Amino acid sequence: MSGEGLPALDTDGTGMKVTIVSGLWHHRIAEGLLAGAHRVLDASGAEISIIQVAGSFELPLVAKSALEAGADAVVALGVIVRGETPHFEYVAAAATDGLTRVALDTGKPVGFGVLTVEDEQQGLDRAGLPDSKEDVGGRAAEAALATVRALRGLKG
Repeated sequence: MSGEGLPALDTDGTGMKVTIVSGLWHHRIAEGLLAGAHRVLDASGAEISIIQVAGSFELPLVAKSALEAGADAVVALGVIVRGETPHFEYVAAAATDGLTRVALDTGKPVGFGVLTVEDEQQGLDRAGLPDSKEDVGGRAAEAALATVRALRGLKG
């Protein structure tokens, strides 16, 4: 996401329970993503819980468990850096497909904050750090909040 065309979203999280599920790989980038998501959720008034997992492959299972345990939404954060083997493609596909399935199976939003980058610098540029160009963690949190509000609007 370049930031161009960024939508104005309703991110009032009052009365919402949101769980951040965050991978630990690529610590500096992961911490930036987590800080950005936490900052947005805190400002929204949502009740926040954080679960850290080993990496992006583990995100779907823990996200599903958090939603089944009562979270209104999950913000899934991870970092997958391309290497010299096909491992990148397998993990990226598993995380993306798995998180999509979790959202569809539970009927609850999953904010997608999984970076798939060519190198560490691309991750740093998108991590929401002071010198970053983007805040993917914050944007994922905003998307999750806005989707909860949209779904609630459909119900009543």
